[in-house]
Amino acid sequence: MFESDNPFLTGTALDALSEWSNVLKTFQSRMGQYFARLEARQSAFDYLQALMSPVGRKNGWQMAEQAGHQTPYQFQHLLGRAQWEADEVSQEVREYVLEGLGREEGILAVDETGFIKQGSHSVGVQVQHCSLTGRLENCQVGVFVAYVHPQGHSLIERRLYLPQSWCNDADKRAKAGVPESVKFATKPQLAKQMLESAFEAGIRPGWVVADEVYGNDGKLWWWLEERYQQPYLLTVASSHAVLIGYQEHRVRALAQALPDEQWQRLGCGWGTKGERIYDWAKIEVNCSHESGMKRWILLRRNVDKPDDPLSLTYYQGYAPADTTLEAMVFVAGQRWRIEECFAIAKDKLGLSQYEVRSWQGWHRHMTLVMAAQAFLTVLRHQLEPIPVPPKNLQPNDKTPSSMAAFKAARGLLCR
Repeated sequence: MFESDNPFLTGTALDALSEWSNVLKTFQSRMGQYFARLEARQSAFDYLQALMSPVGRKNGWQMAEQAGHQTPYQFQHLLGRAQWEADEVSQEVREYVLEGLGREEGILAVDETGFIKQGSHSVGVQVQHCSLTGRLENCQVGVFVAYVHPQGHSLIERRLYLPQSWCNDADKRAKAGVPESVKFATKPQLAKQMLESAFEAGIRPGWVVADEVYGNDGKLWWWLEERYQQPYLLTVASSHAVLIGYQEHRVRALAQALPDEQWQRLGCGWGTKGERIYDWAKIEVNCSHESGMKRWILLRRNVDKPDDPLSLTYYQGYAPADTTLEAMVFVAGQRWRIEECFAIAKDKLGLSQYEVRSWQGWHRHMTLVMAAQAFLTVLRHQLEPIPVPPKNLQPNDKTPSSMAAFKAARGLLCR
């Protein structure tokens, strides 16, 4: 990376180097304990360094060359045959991110992403909906959880979606090394597994956010309410039905009947094209709990197409009774952060550039990419914390983009 005795590093640069070195030592100490053998531990550190490096494509040969290896064998062994538990490392990554960024004001965001493949032998691959392109593709699909905090956001959990056709094919399962304990699970069920793991580890996020795939699953949001009284904001379909009093309503009908004065124009964060501004409204709906919590439908419409039904987005929210519209709008804007995590992990950290076909290889690669992202996110926060504005300004506050934060952190590694 770089040497501490470099004569061109003086003053502030040396201070940053010292701080970076301390963060790196702590990170390596925490991750290294899960690799019993020295060779596997060193290969893991080399793999992480190669993932964080500027090398153009994170395939086996280029990463091996970046790490100073003559062949990719050591990395292939790390992902395939070395003795270490990816789930244990994943849990450590989750804890590292929460400790590094802070446990207060955190949000857990759930989403899926696709990995397009050419063949049919990689575990879980088949023609299925790919969120990357929005159409059917020959691909794998992974469901992920990100931790979103005012000081940064990073992927912290992962599950490979295994289609029913794979679950029922003993030959495919055996060749890909799918454990016998793995049964078919829908994407919302995978999300539930990861959220439950976080909750049982003592994590209590301010909110859980997810898109329509998860919001349309009534079992998921009912479980969040009944089991944990966990605030959430989940996108739902226009056909989603709710009760107000004794009458059932479709959310699209509620939106169409809402008078203009009930809508408020608010920003929900900053994107690549500036502040995201929409018209918003919320409507209280029936909630059977008597615990100080309420349930709402949150409505969002495009300011340029207020009369176009296709410009509407619908959310179901569950939160303390005094939750304001502005607070819910702010939370709605945070769901995009997991998409930023995907963009960085794919473009800069090799999330989609793996060369493994097995169940174990897929989860190990994803875990190490999450570890690399976690390290850079925490490093950036420790070297240059983001000023947190007053809470009443958060919905419209402009904070540095995650890509800018990534470049700032990786810049330290490449000086």
